[in-house]
Amino acid sequence: MAELSYHEKLKRYNIEKLRQMEKALPSFCTVFFRGIADRVAPRTMVAYAYDLQIFFHYMNENVFEPAYDSISDIRLDALDRIGKLDLENFMDHLSFYTGADGVEHTNDERGKARKLAAVKSMFNYFFESELIKTNPAAIIHTPKIHEKNIIRLDPDEVAKLLDIVENGSDQESKQQKRFHDRTVVRDLCLLTLLLGTGIRVSECVGLNIEDVDFDNGAIRIIRKGGNEARVYFGEEVEEALLQYLPKRKEIITLQGHESALFLSIQNRRITVRAVENLVKKYASQVTTLKKITPHKLRSTYGTSLYRESNDIYLVATVLGHKDVNTTRKHYASIDDEQKRKAAKFVRLRED
Repeated sequence: MAELSYHEKLKRYNIEKLRQMEKALPSFCTVFFRGIADRVAPRTMVAYAYDLQIFFHYMNENVFEPAYDSISDIRLDALDRIGKLDLENFMDHLSFYTGADGVEHTNDERGKARKLAAVKSMFNYFFESELIKTNPAAIIHTPKIHEKNIIRLDPDEVAKLLDIVENGSDQESKQQKRFHDRTVVRDLCLLTLLLGTGIRVSECVGLNIEDVDFDNGAIRIIRKGGNEARVYFGEEVEEALLQYLPKRKEIITLQGHESALFLSIQNRRITVRAVENLVKKYASQVTTLKKITPHKLRSTYGTSLYRESNDIYLVATVLGHKDVNTTRKHYASIDDEQKRKAAKFVRLRED
């Protein structure tokens, strides 16, 4: 049997996780998930399942009278007992609450918006299917999202980061230095690839050896949503790949991980969490004022590309944004820099 791709394994994992979570939810949620399966990714449905657990726990404790013994016992007709005010109270509840696990939780506007999206999707599905009579979720407004400043590395910080990856730090212990020596070529290649192409961390960990095409200077990735794309790389990325690949091909991997481009110390495909920790480890030695994640490296690349090209459509295409407005929103601060420069171009009086 052929080895499953990283993305196929991840899809199967999320499908199995969803099936397990469905057991604790009302049975009609399974109907909902099957109904949206063709247009919503399994990972998104898992997120919906988490959010619907919170929603039904709240409704069972505060709205349904009498309460059901368990949220798994809730019937579909109970949705018609939920009104606009109940949903508004639920949104307020999300600001701060203690979960069924006894842990305190908070949600900002983005967290509330994500949870409301799951509730809206469920109500819309059953209302459009004519299985419920009302759809109060349709008249609940999504919280206004206030834009955050985009965190990115400055050019000198990028250079310092790569220098630390390549040469290590003076503060390293002997054990840390031995570990660094084992991973330096891999780490330098991985971070150079992220900074030099702007690919997502999930796209990076999903790369296979055969996805690297030196003849065309490109890598083949699987975008969000499962679409295949080619991303081109420059000389610095090519050099890092050429240094890493011979060493990578010498490694005997665990079964099922033979094709993976980037491996963990355990010789299995590296995980998203491991890359996040790797970025955090090196970036913390460059700046303590910025919380640098793999996504911030993607923003760093997008910023550099926009400054060099001044072409927002090119940036959107390379980053794989479906809507150029998403790109424009993220790089508006650079537009502001250009506007400030424009203010100095016109002189009303000569000195």
